Amino acid sequence: MKLTDFINKDAVCVDLKSKGKTDVLYKLVDILLKSGEIKNVNSNRDKLFNILYEREKLGSTGIANGAAIPHGKSDLVKSISIAIGISPNGIDFDSLDGQKTHIFVLLIAPPNSAAPHLRALAKISRILKNKAFKQALIDAKSPEDVVKLVATEEKIL
Repeated sequence: MKLTDFINKDAVCVDLKSKGKTDVLYKLVDILLKSGEIKNVNSNRDKLFNILYEREKLGSTGIANGAAIPHGKSDLVKSISIAIGISPNGIDFDSLDGQKTHIFVLLIAPPNSAAPHLRALAKISRILKNKAFKQALIDAKSPEDVVKLVATEEKIL
């Protein structure tokens, strides 16, 4: 499984600005919707937000060290869909370590894809352990740069 198979450069934002967790979740959903990965209608926006928000109630997906992987399952997608938001200044996301979060990788998977969903989460988590890679993402100037960085990091794993 290659994460880059599920990342559309149009679903990447390198200058994410937000006022907090709820706003971040809405902005990540909007990024995914604007990319064309999911039909862009308001009811879908709210449906995806609610899936992510309910997951966050179980425990923050801010995995610490400046990264978060909000995720959920929805019948709005036929395969795994990923949106990436980068906040150079960081955003309070109730991360497990209490630090600001700079890298957000939103993952939405179909309801019947438990194994691929877990593999994708594990792979995202592994690549986000590399400090140099995370800094390179934060410093990225374009969505294309982000996709190239992920592709390069995947080859190392």
